[in-house]
Amino acid sequence: MSIISSIGRKHIRVRALLGMIYILLSLGAVTMIYPFFLLLSGSVRSPVDARDLSPVPGFLFNDIVLYQKYVEALFNESLDAMNVSYGLDLSSFREITPPQQVRRPLVKEWRDFLKKTRPPPYACACGFIHAPISRTAPSNLREFKRLLSYRYGRKITRVNTSLSTDFFDWNSVYVIPEDYLTRRRMPSNSPFQNIFWKFKMQRPTGELYYFSVDGFYRKLFLQAQYSRNIHHYNLTHKTSYKSYRDVHLSAAYPVAAPAPVRHDWETFVRRTLNLLWIRVDPECTDIYRHFLRARYHTCSALNRLYGTHYHSFTEIPLMTNLSFSGAALRDWDAFISGWHDPATGTLFIAPARYIHISGPDFMFRDYLKSKYAHIGTLNTALHTRFKTFEDIAPPQRENHYLLFIAHRGKARREFLIRNYLTVLNYILIHGRGIFNTAIYCTLAVLGALLVNPLAAYALSRFRPRSTYKILLLMMLTMAFPPMVTQIPLFLMLRHLHLLNTFAALVLPGLASGFSIFLLKGFFDSIPRELYESAALDGAGEWASFLHITLGLAKPILSVIALQAFTAAYANFMFALLLCQDHKMWTLMVWLYELQQNSSQAVIYASIVVAALPTFIVFVFCQKIIIRGIIIPVEQ
Repeated sequence: MSIISSIGRKHIRVRALLGMIYILLSLGAVTMIYPFFLLLSGSVRSPVDARDLSPVPGFLFNDIVLYQKYVEALFNESLDAMNVSYGLDLSSFREITPPQQVRRPLVKEWRDFLKKTRPPPYACACGFIHAPISRTAPSNLREFKRLLSYRYGRKITRVNTSLSTDFFDWNSVYVIPEDYLTRRRMPSNSPFQNIFWKFKMQRPTGELYYFSVDGFYRKLFLQAQYSRNIHHYNLTHKTSYKSYRDVHLSAAYPVAAPAPVRHDWETFVRRTLNLLWIRVDPECTDIYRHFLRARYHTCSALNRLYGTHYHSFTEIPLMTNLSFSGAALRDWDAFISGWHDPATGTLFIAPARYIHISGPDFMFRDYLKSKYAHIGTLNTALHTRFKTFEDIAPPQRENHYLLFIAHRGKARREFLIRNYLTVLNYILIHGRGIFNTAIYCTLAVLGALLVNPLAAYALSRFRPRSTYKILLLMMLTMAFPPMVTQIPLFLMLRHLHLLNTFAALVLPGLASGFSIFLLKGFFDSIPRELYESAALDGAGEWASFLHITLGLAKPILSVIALQAFTAAYANFMFALLLCQDHKMWTLMVWLYELQQNSSQAVIYASIVVAALPTFIVFVFCQKIIIRGIIIPVEQ
């Protein structure tokens, strides 16, 4: 019978009361659902949209936000790499927008240039390979790991042996984004580097970005000296440029330029620019040989360091194929930068008039010059308005944008799942976290369903004199938090030599005072006539326990099993204390280890992944839980 009759519900005050109750319940539901959606939304974010606190991620319906995330991942979360390659001066990835004009003919020329000339592997960097801020596993990093796993097997030791690496496990495999613009970095020429280069050069052009020497000169050299404001540069050089984008690096020494421009050019080339992009004319060969003669005096001394067999210095050619390491590279660096002979004080240095600069942007300009010869012809063919060939920059931004438009769906799926894939890969690869958790939860549930019913049945069926004292003692255990008993339990289990075993995890929580108290109260409510009738039919004590007692207590036993599963699955501190061996760590311990070196988004994703098993169990066991709550009340 309902509390309010059907006639009473028609009254205006009752309807208002019921309406208020429904409103309050709805608000309560919203306060529970809204944080959950914030958690889900936060688990798919990256630094570019981390400040957005909407319950629905913006990149799902906003292409501009998706494009920002795409560019951020493409440049491996390096803002300088994007500014240099695109010729921009932005302070955040949140400021990047799609290009206002897409020059498709010029983009086609850029793609044809890449196919025909095939720049060397060190001329570009692979995108989607590193996430130092998000600390997640981008798509190309996952693909590279699959390649290594396919080629060398699943054991990381085989990868280390074959490629001379020292990775601890698959989750520690990483690739540092290449940056061969500054002089301090050179390719390593190692087996790992070579296999990565083969992988990189097989990626689509939309997943690569090519280094811009011109952009590097403007963004990280000139602005570092003259500030970001072009006004300071104009005052020093007596120019009238509107922005740094109007300043271009000359491929050869600018003889006719003002002195400050020549000084900047020579300082940049001799001290800052990577040797990979510096070329010296053959006319400088004799000067280079005199430099080596002054440095080594004899060919035998040079041969010992170079590993060569020259008979005289006149046989040594000018370095054209640059070595990535060794004495030859050091000597070439000294020749470009300038070297003083300590014996005579003579300065040996490559004359500036013989030096010129290479790079993907200069190579692209030369390619267009050879194809169109005159800038007017190029503008007519490509529908552009360039004044000189020096104004042309590789249209990487437009090329990337066109490829982004063509693969927007793929980009959305990638950003939706990559943090979750990072978590799943971590827990699946690391140790035996899932296996240990499954064994631990199974033993905990079986122990709870075995020990607690037996203890409650003994107290209820046989009613010893000390029943209430035992119950009181069990209830007192609930008055102390688990942290109080951790140290004594640890010392006891260590004394029994049970640390780093499943017994150490299961035995301390095998009996529950609350479960025994709950089961005893339910067993007391079972009519004793049922046991007497079973005894008359020849049933023993075990038969009565199994068929009568446990048969009637299935709902409560289900609730106890769920509680045991939840307690075991969520056990972290106790599991870490008792099992410090990595091979015995449970899932919660591994997730805690992951969270120590992860971003906020990956932490949110790990929380969602960790909550899934418990959520699934409770979804499928709702009826059992409700029956476990109602039946004891009805009894």
